[in-house]
Amino acid sequence: MMTHRIYFDNSATTPVRKEVVDEIMPFLTELGGNPSSRHWEGRVVRTAVEQAREKVAAALNADPAEIYFNSCASEGNNTVLRGYMLGLGKNAKKNHIITTSVEHPSIFNTAAALEKEGFEVTYLPVDGKGNLNLDDLRNAIKENTGLISTMFVNNEIGNIYPVEEIGKIAREHNILFHVDAVQAVGKIHVDVKKIGCDFLTVSAHKFYGLKGVGALFVKRGRVLKNLLTGGHQEKGKRPGTENVVGIIGMGKAIELAVAELDDEAKRVAALRDHLEQRVLAEIPYTRVVGDPSHRVPTLSNISFRFVEGEGILLKLDTEGIAVSTGSACSSSDLKASHVIMALNGDPEEAHSSIRFSLGKHSTLEDVDYTVDTLKSTISLLRSFSPIYDEFVNADKH
Repeated sequence: MMTHRIYFDNSATTPVRKEVVDEIMPFLTELGGNPSSRHWEGRVVRTAVEQAREKVAAALNADPAEIYFNSCASEGNNTVLRGYMLGLGKNAKKNHIITTSVEHPSIFNTAAALEKEGFEVTYLPVDGKGNLNLDDLRNAIKENTGLISTMFVNNEIGNIYPVEEIGKIAREHNILFHVDAVQAVGKIHVDVKKIGCDFLTVSAHKFYGLKGVGALFVKRGRVLKNLLTGGHQEKGKRPGTENVVGIIGMGKAIELAVAELDDEAKRVAALRDHLEQRVLAEIPYTRVVGDPSHRVPTLSNISFRFVEGEGILLKLDTEGIAVSTGSACSSSDLKASHVIMALNGDPEEAHSSIRFSLGKHSTLEDVDYTVDTLKSTISLLRSFSPIYDEFVNADKH
């Protein structure tokens, strides 16, 4: 019996690091000035905010002047897609966006909304392992294509997408390129210069920072129409008094995440592989969803045939284990995951998949306890399944 809860939902959010808490504590107490104020209290806070901007920029190999803080990556994604299109107007040239069929809802749903508003969107398909075919991208490009938007790492299956190659294609056709790097930062190296992107979004709570703060990289010279109007903050691109503690915490969190990345990636990948090896060997009718050869080290999506993922999640929760059935941003929606449906169109697999996302606090003991609990959980749930009974009986004959 475990004496603590096991948290395998780090792709949804990560716990705030102690070092981050220590970093922000003075700004929650004695250093409470507004960073726009010219007095000493304001200047101290402004200095800390700018130091955080430098840390975020260094982590992405960007210039600090290209980093704009906001509330989250969903805001950043909306800023890019809507800001680009609003800058064009409906009847302007270059009103075609290319994205993929497996994007996060903040891209997928925003693109769908833009379609209803009169803009043109192409959703690239993926193969059975969730990978893109770059020929599909090349064939989708039209004279009016102005923006390509893809994720770096898929939030449900962990696949890493070829953003450097996509960036090259975009530059060859004079098309702007946006990367949603929310699930990449802190797990793999992210370099905006190597990618060759024009815009890139990140969110602090995915790498042990606070919730409610993110950053948008805008390459020097690129223009997006503001979604908000107001004051001068973030050079007018994101008006409103800054989330000081969130920004300062984000700087510390990303600095630590990048410094520890290589060693931590190896450690967590070994745990992830151990989890999968045991599950596939000890629980029948299971399979890894996605492409094991092109994914981040922290994530495993496993399909358990004949049972509902929601049932698995709830039973594991009672046993002290937190997992996910997909994106936390849409987990209250019981519809089949659009990401897994895009792989093979199999609603049974989409409904029976569980996402295990490991992190810096995960241990081998946690993994083994989880697999042991999964074995009894799946056995119990399948005993209630008429589909499973029918399958077993047919197999006997």
